[in-house]
Amino acid sequence: MARPTEEDSPLMYSSFIPPRRVKIGDAAAFVGTTPRAIRHYHEIGLLPEPERGGDDRRRYGYEDMIRLLWIRKMADAGIALDDIRAAFADTASAGADGDGDGEIAGILERVEETLVAQEAELQRQRTAVQRMRTEGSRMGLLSDFVTSRLKSLPEGSLRQADLDNMLVIERIFGPLGAAVNATRYIALATHPELREESDRVDAAEEALDDTVAVDDPRVAQVAAQRHAFEKALEAVIEDSGLAEKDDALFDAWDALHPPTDDEGADETGHSSEREPGSMSAWEATMKMPYDWSPARLRCIELTEELAMSS
Repeated sequence: MARPTEEDSPLMYSSFIPPRRVKIGDAAAFVGTTPRAIRHYHEIGLLPEPERGGDDRRRYGYEDMIRLLWIRKMADAGIALDDIRAAFADTASAGADGDGDGEIAGILERVEETLVAQEAELQRQRTAVQRMRTEGSRMGLLSDFVTSRLKSLPEGSLRQADLDNMLVIERIFGPLGAAVNATRYIALATHPELREESDRVDAAEEALDDTVAVDDPRVAQVAAQRHAFEKALEAVIEDSGLAEKDDALFDAWDALHPPTDDEGADETGHSSEREPGSMSAWEATMKMPYDWSPARLRCIELTEELAMSS
């Protein structure tokens, strides 16, 4: 069975236009919580109040959703909301390069003491906490299947944006999808020249904001740059043997999670396992806002066309 590629992602199909901002109900559904919980986060200062629409209702953007996902992951690990708030405050005071590990380590130590006493009931939470302490960063909040894929990387080679993306991918496509997506960041982390080119293309795409017309020549130029970069990245992945490791990932996943009669296999032919209460990839994609301008959406469409024709 062929490995899924980035072009297979629902985010790459031109017929999919995700919202730029979503209402509190959609935000809660995507994250796996309730509107009431999100309102409580606002009340206690854990989550800043977002912008409101013309109907005076809250609207949540990409950064809001990232924070909500981290809050849910930490709460699922048994961390109290007050401690989560302290961890975020510590992260902010540490600056862009800090991740508040000192504060989080102390919090996790207290949590683990509680979990040991309730080990039978809280085994899942204890495992999540131990993994986070081992990794020393938010990477430990991702599933073990993902973190094990990244353990060989040098410390500090992954960026927060990389972890953010894998967090979203894990929510939409599950641990296997995020582990396969991690291949991209392994290649970038181990090839500085590729990372530099990735940054350049990312910056060019971000420059396609609302001031750029859809038919502006820059849109097609950036699409061509993105297409060329993705081909170069794919070549590096193939040449470095990362593709073979991806194949081994599928085998390892199937060994750990054989499909049951009720569950069956997903569209790739492999068993699927999602978080409790999670949605289909389609539902999740349409509830996750991406702040893309019309010009950037057109750039994605043109990139897809180039990929299909090459």
